[in-house]
Amino acid sequence: MVSKFKQALQSGNFVVTCELAPPKGTNLEKMKHHIELLKDKVDAMNVTDHQSSVMRFPSLGGALLAKEMGGEVILQMTCRDRNRLALQADLLLAASRGIQNVLCLTGDSIMMGDHKEAKSVFDLDSSQLLEAIRTLERSKDLGGNDLDGAVSFCAGAIVTPEADPLEPQLIKFEKKIEAGAEFIQTQAVYDLDHFKQFMDYARQFPAKILAGIILLTSAPMARFMNKNIPGVFVPQDLIDEMAAAPKGQALAKGIEIAGRMIRRIQEEKMCDGVHIMAIGKEETVPDIMAAAGLI
Repeated sequence: MVSKFKQALQSGNFVVTCELAPPKGTNLEKMKHHIELLKDKVDAMNVTDHQSSVMRFPSLGGALLAKEMGGEVILQMTCRDRNRLALQADLLLAASRGIQNVLCLTGDSIMMGDHKEAKSVFDLDSSQLLEAIRTLERSKDLGGNDLDGAVSFCAGAIVTPEADPLEPQLIKFEKKIEAGAEFIQTQAVYDLDHFKQFMDYARQFPAKILAGIILLTSAPMARFMNKNIPGVFVPQDLIDEMAAAPKGQALAKGIEIAGRMIRRIQEEKMCDGVHIMAIGKEETVPDIMAAAGLI
């Protein structure tokens, strides 16, 4: 059966996804609240996998919770923490429980997170994980052994359109498409004219592209991302706009900016949809969608 998310991608409609960050602990009440709030407003919810290398409740557990609550989920899987045995096993479990969408990630550096003494695995990279999924779909594992029961996933990956230099990203992008990526969720884009240039290149490939939108919550946050997150560049005019917001209104200004960008992306038909990342403020996603005229 084709997943609801894949149906949305194939429909030609403007697709909206968002992120859910599992908690650092077993208290799932806030996550449940966000699932209930968002499940009927977006086409799918990504469940992050130890985002920024910070140890959290597992993405697979969060995806199962969201599915149990009636949400359409995209399971994020990073190659940083597990070897090919564990990755394949988690994919089998996900498939057996009806999870049909996967986003394949190589994973952030351990040095970004809260367990700097941890050992990175990287047995596979994101392209190889995509290839592993397509192998499992053929009822074989990576050792060439037969499976008693295969999997079926709508699988995707990420790209960073604002990377400098961009050429290595384009090589990785093509490699991911060749490996079987059906959709691409981009890292945050803020310079939409530059993004349109990337899309002129990306349109020659069959994968659906969802532009990443990270909610700005303050001018210092924007400056921090420019300094510390590779491939993210917030233009100075947006930083100035955030800085000029009245006291206590920075979040509202960030929501307005995100909505404005999404509206332009949709009106100019730049790509197939957006992926909203309201990091730590998932409850603002409906407000962003409203500001964009989507709800």
